Amino acid sequence: MGRNVKRPWRVARDVVVGLSMLFLGLLIAAKLENDNRQVIAGHFIAVDGDTLMQAGARFRLEGIDAPEIGQSCRDHGAPTACGETAKRRLAEWAAHRDFSCSGGGSDRYGRLLVRCRAGEVDVNAALVRDGFAVSYGDYAREEAAARLSGGGLWNGEFQRPADWRRSHQAGAELEEGEHSPGFLAFIGRWLGVN
Repeated sequence: MGRNVKRPWRVARDVVVGLSMLFLGLLIAAKLENDNRQVIAGHFIAVDGDTLMQAGARFRLEGIDAPEIGQSCRDHGAPTACGETAKRRLAEWAAHRDFSCSGGGSDRYGRLLVRCRAGEVDVNAALVRDGFAVSYGDYAREEAAARLSGGGLWNGEFQRPADWRRSHQAGAELEEGEHSPGFLAFIGRWLGVN
């Protein structure tokens, strides 16, 4: 009777085919999710450092968390209204002529989770890189750069917005998952689809 032993090259071939199929499936899923994204342009109003409003609809900037309105931080020992500062900076970005946002998922409050651009600039990334927000599931490199440069929030002492909300009972019903992108959004960003 013959032995049913796979040759090493067959095992390698099966592994390559399996990984290729997995990769193709992830690409298709990321593309389908990207096709469901809406693009929103026009006049936006900054509600706070990571929330925009347009025509009564609210949009949450995905992957970041900015200080809350009313949250203060310390800049070289002096208190600063970092929540208001973050809101003003987002308003400055939103005033750009070519500002637009795109998103496909919603948080548990029905707000569209968006990534915004002003021309070629990823505004979400810029807010983190410039120290007006912290990474919240994305933009870890930008947060590391902000820490190194000591810009914005990193110029002094501050409490992370999620910690501040918990300690001040502001939005006690908020869950940490509200800012988190989905797995497919993560894969799409990793593959460069979003």
